[in-house]
Amino acid sequence: MSYLIGMDIGGTNIVCGLVDASGKLLNKIKQSTEAHLGSAHVFDKIDRMVGELLQSAQLGRDQVAAIGVGTPGFIDPANGITLFASNLQWTNVPTAEEIRKRTGIPTFIDNDVRMYVYGEAVCGAAQGYEHVLGITIGTGLAAAVVNEGRLYYGGGYMAGELGHIPLDEIPYTCGCGLKGCLETVASATGIARQVREQIAAGRSSILTEWLNGGPVDRITAADVSKAYDAGDALAIEVMHHTGRLLGKGLACAVTLYSPDIIVIGGGGAMAGERLFAPMREQLKQSVYSGYWDRLTISQAQWIDDAGIIGSAMAAGTRSQQGKD
Repeated sequence: MSYLIGMDIGGTNIVCGLVDASGKLLNKIKQSTEAHLGSAHVFDKIDRMVGELLQSAQLGRDQVAAIGVGTPGFIDPANGITLFASNLQWTNVPTAEEIRKRTGIPTFIDNDVRMYVYGEAVCGAAQGYEHVLGITIGTGLAAAVVNEGRLYYGGGYMAGELGHIPLDEIPYTCGCGLKGCLETVASATGIARQVREQIAAGRSSILTEWLNGGPVDRITAADVSKAYDAGDALAIEVMHHTGRLLGKGLACAVTLYSPDIIVIGGGGAMAGERLFAPMREQLKQSVYSGYWDRLTISQAQWIDDAGIIGSAMAAGTRSQQGKD
């Protein structure tokens, strides 16, 4: 039996998982990325992690069909190159080749969000659906489309940047240079930012009591969810506002892609119905009924592991295609 390895390389941590041919995650390990020490250091660490993972499973490298890697930023999956990843400080890094040289295992890379959504499409909440739109709500807001089992890339591999749809209601300037980008509000950082600004402007909130004199910078999206559950008016207002704006942004994607299902993952998805209820209400109002009536909306099944599973399964498919 051959196995697959899936990896999620982030600016803070690398997660490496062993996956069987059916997509079942058998084991995983996590270590700090230490990107500041350079890409060669990161690739050497990945090689050691692969060895550790296989040793714990008593497997040899010859029993691994392929390694799949999800990395942030702009990726050229056809050539295995990380074109630009700001939080890794990588530009034009031949990621797939460097990992293959060290491990001796065929390696394939792609954008981490695409791998997350692919994992949910083939082995998670969207399994069995032909047309899948997946979004991740975290530090930013990202999306990917899987159509009949195949990822949609668009020109320059740039499809799916839902977070950079500008809306007139949003006053913030995004890191990309545009004003009003959806992810400046509809993200974990965006939710916390809105509450912090309102408190700094004098709005009352139970969060002020919880801070016990501490700086408002400590407020997180998880804190806002807790305040929402405690009936805090500001937290409820921000969640509803954010959900409505997310619904408007999703309306654009639903009209363009006509998905069967929207899968929502990432840490921000833990807000659940606090965010999803106003999002659904706005989305229903913003799309033609023919789209809405056939649409399913679901939270991701593998909140933490979809990227590992997706990377592994995508690598297995691409490896097999190379043999055909």
